[in-house]
Amino acid sequence: MPTYTPPLRDMQFVLHEVFKVTDEFKAMPAHAEVDADTINAVLEEAGKFAAGVAFPLNISGDTEGCTLNQQTHEVTTPKGFKEAYAQYVEGGWAALSCDTAYGGQGLPHTVNQCLYEMLNSANQAWTMYPGLSHGAYEALLAHGTDEQKKTYLPKLVSGEWTGTMCLTEPHCGTDLGLLRTKAEPVGDGTYKITGNKIFISAGEHNFTSNIVHLVLARLPDAPKGSKGISLFVVPKFKVNADGSIGERNPIYCTGLEHKMGIHGNATAQIAIDGAIGTLVGEPNKGLAAMFVMMNAARLGVGNQSLGLTEVAFQNALAYAKDRIQMRSLSGTKAKDKEADPIIVHPDVRKMLLTAKAYAEGARALQIFCTLLLDKAHSHPDEKVRKDSDELVALLTPIVKAFITDNGHIATNACMQVFGGHGFIKEWGMEQFVRDNRINMIYEGTNTVQSLDLLGRKVLGNNGATLKKFGKLVGQLVAEEGVNEKMAEFINPIAYLGDQLPKFTTEIGFRGFQNPDEVGAAAVDYLRVAGHLVFGYMFARMAQVALREIAAGNTDPFYQAKLQTARFYFAKLFPEVHTLMRTARAGSKVLMDTDAALA
Repeated sequence: MPTYTPPLRDMQFVLHEVFKVTDEFKAMPAHAEVDADTINAVLEEAGKFAAGVAFPLNISGDTEGCTLNQQTHEVTTPKGFKEAYAQYVEGGWAALSCDTAYGGQGLPHTVNQCLYEMLNSANQAWTMYPGLSHGAYEALLAHGTDEQKKTYLPKLVSGEWTGTMCLTEPHCGTDLGLLRTKAEPVGDGTYKITGNKIFISAGEHNFTSNIVHLVLARLPDAPKGSKGISLFVVPKFKVNADGSIGERNPIYCTGLEHKMGIHGNATAQIAIDGAIGTLVGEPNKGLAAMFVMMNAARLGVGNQSLGLTEVAFQNALAYAKDRIQMRSLSGTKAKDKEADPIIVHPDVRKMLLTAKAYAEGARALQIFCTLLLDKAHSHPDEKVRKDSDELVALLTPIVKAFITDNGHIATNACMQVFGGHGFIKEWGMEQFVRDNRINMIYEGTNTVQSLDLLGRKVLGNNGATLKKFGKLVGQLVAEEGVNEKMAEFINPIAYLGDQLPKFTTEIGFRGFQNPDEVGAAAVDYLRVAGHLVFGYMFARMAQVALREIAAGNTDPFYQAKLQTARFYFAKLFPEVHTLMRTARAGSKVLMDTDAALA
């Protein structure tokens, strides 16, 4: 059976030593009183909940799955899931980073990020229920009317109700411009919604008395395509004027998807048959409102793979230290045993270190991004808010695609460490692989994220935001460029920081002549950019570790951090050279292939 230990020491290192988050919070009136002791205490308790309540339900929830009663359209979640959610609500976790005006605790997003990393390590399928609710809260907070906020936000903040995101339909997938769900005005300010939605995570369950669906639909006079989409809030049960639950709205779960992974989460087919909803935001501007939830979800999906990478690494490491097989190539290491532990073998260490590096790089990036979100929402300086928002927008597709691709590499590597036992359910490793696989697909496939990064976030503004991130890299290079001990960490990012703008210009020029060139290069481009970002994170972490060691700190944590950083730059970062070469290979070898694909 797998185990899980919350990585509190590494979280505290990134929060307090690398990014000095409490110093950053002092500049934000909403968070100025948040200190390190408070953050650490909250995360310690969060870790207890994740490891002690959510984690023990992971394998059983995967085995049992969800069941649908076709007559009542009600879904029963796996044994223990509902009770765990009740504990989650009772502990106040749903309200952690929500606005105090609606009953929230008002803590920074950065703290919430660490809570959710641990929950995702513990049980991704279960965590999706409260995770989607938080996204619905964010969307309504940003775009809801005063009445909608008053009606729904206190219930979502408390966890008394949950939320969903009803986007796609059987025929349209990622291309939401094709959706057909209709919204007809009733005449009293409400709308009658009719249509069918699929792949709705947490779309129906037995946790709460009501579910708040955010639904994309078209008004009768809507223009075609994505410019004609509106957003509506459609509760499972209508809400009376006094806030009590009214009659059942005709929005039903008609089927549950039979999936490769995340079996404990109800991925629902939803039929909407004249359900009553209210408009969120402006008519035909629904995607702008929904993108608040979608972008939060994309950061959340990256966090899901971070969580799985961490828990897979922990279990593979423990197994590699215990499992004996063959002798070390350089001579016997465990003379008292019939064979050596497999951790002595170079390639086993490579697999373990790959997972460790991808977990630690992802953790630093996620905390960096949520700190930017806190600045974008709460900093008094308008320029800081604007710059932070732009950087988050640039990094969001990298968080979603790079971290989830790395999670696929890492969880598979960790399963491989177990050999044949990794393929067996009782060890838990194959579930981590299966659960992670959806993360590369939903909330916009990783190819869509790559097109978003290169086409919209980089070329769309002539690389202006990319230059802002490049300036951060440049500042670190200037600060540490003459420090010989930092050379192995600084030189790679200095090189790539110099090459990436030229590489971008080259791809952009080709794309101007033939748009397929952008499509052909985008996935490789995102991984190159991802390594620049991870490289920056590892250089920042190595900088702190070296300073601590130079100051006489003998905590082995810092040596471990340097060893992981050295491995990353030596074995993983060099992928960028191959990626730039394959991106430059162009679109002809892909598009001039009708005979090969006949």
